Amino acid sequence: MATTELLLKNVRVVRPDAPEGTEPEPLDIAVNDGAIARVAPGLPDDDAATVVDGRGRLAFPGVVDAHQHWGIYNELATDTRTESRAAAQGGVTTALTYMRTGQYYLNRGGPYREFFPEVLGAAQGNAYVDYAFHLAPMMARHIEEIPYLVEEHGVTSFKIFMFYGSHGLHGRSSSQSDFLMTPPDERYDVAHFEFVMRGVQKAREQLAEYAPHISLSLHCETAEIMTAYTRMVERDGSLTGLRAYSASRPPHSEGLAVTIASYLAHETGLPNINLLHLSSEKALSAALTMAGAFPHIDFRREVTIGHLLADVDTAHGLGGKVNPPLRERSDVEALWRHVLAGEVDWVVSDHACCRDEMKFGADRDDVFLAKSGFGGAEYLLPGLVGEGLKRGLPLQRVARLTSWNPARRYGLLNKGAIAEGYDADIALVDPDVSWTVRAADSESTQEYTPFEGFAMTARVTDTFVRGRRVYADGEITGAPAGRYLHRGR
Repeated sequence: MATTELLLKNVRVVRPDAPEGTEPEPLDIAVNDGAIARVAPGLPDDDAATVVDGRGRLAFPGVVDAHQHWGIYNELATDTRTESRAAAQGGVTTALTYMRTGQYYLNRGGPYREFFPEVLGAAQGNAYVDYAFHLAPMMARHIEEIPYLVEEHGVTSFKIFMFYGSHGLHGRSSSQSDFLMTPPDERYDVAHFEFVMRGVQKAREQLAEYAPHISLSLHCETAEIMTAYTRMVERDGSLTGLRAYSASRPPHSEGLAVTIASYLAHETGLPNINLLHLSSEKALSAALTMAGAFPHIDFRREVTIGHLLADVDTAHGLGGKVNPPLRERSDVEALWRHVLAGEVDWVVSDHACCRDEMKFGADRDDVFLAKSGFGGAEYLLPGLVGEGLKRGLPLQRVARLTSWNPARRYGLLNKGAIAEGYDADIALVDPDVSWTVRAADSESTQEYTPFEGFAMTARVTDTFVRGRRVYADGEITGAPAGRYLHRGR
């Protein structure tokens, strides 16, 4: 009987803790019971049930994509199945997807004690990658439920959407109490954000063993600024397309929201704060300024692969509408400077599959009628490796940005490294291949991509989730076997 279930030979292992700029070491990886049993050169293959030749590819720790949205525009069970397939194409082995009550997602309100089991039931048995959820406390009752969610379901990460109180999801303002399905006597505003922070911190104090992994994430845009600027941009009419949408949600709206969020964290004593999908130089500068002002707050800064690859001119059509918007090329270059300077903590996809029939309005050329969000997990690792190598980003940093850092922050204690005892989550990457992005080649049900026609110079060839090969040579393999992950202990 074989003593090794899987032996992955002839790979160059990228370690997040290795000295930056060093060549990845040629090694073999032995796997048993879904975990890495041994990493060493020249492991014997005579006692392995399955041997896979890595053909000299780079072996990255499987991507922990800390920002996805399954079920926002499509039925959750279906979206879990199709979009987790797209995730595996991009080397993603763990997806952290946001969920909330209100319109979209399950289109219902109520307490999470009733809502979240329905979410888990819809996702179960449909994912090709492992997964967990960030939850958004939309009302006072949700804040009270935070300790229950931590202990009962292993949910350790929570989220605030700072603009939802008085600005629409896609642009113009709408009836927010109806949209959010919150009680008529409650407001979703800055005071609510403060009380969420106090609730999360109270849970950290009550549940000391979970405390290092309990954090709050914020989508930082300012509703009042965006509402006023949307009116101005539409009235003026000189800007169109993605540039008009960027102007309607200007970068200083992000910077102001970052500042408000940071002061509230200081006021409430909540140390674990994640500032999500910072899209501009102003947003990142504000985040760094706040880190200097409040050194006792452990801020983490997130950037998306979309904001690193595309701008208002290069994105393919209005399919590139997203919140916060794609920006000018100068902001893209600024984001890269911050990534190279070590001032960004992780890179994500913000994958939100929005099919053509849902994405575009009656006038397909009116950006303000289009829905916000697009898929892109399938381009996460190849995009960061390819563009990063051109700019001098060390491979070890790529491993930290895509796997180690988010795994540590979000309580995924068995994820994030190719080392003995960790889950055998591995993505093989060919860094010397040229290919062109075509939406038709994606496993996502989204029929378009803002990256259509983009030239890529690295590609994921194989993806392993806990030792199961779920993606090989351009094809998804096997049945969905992704697990829901209880986090933090």
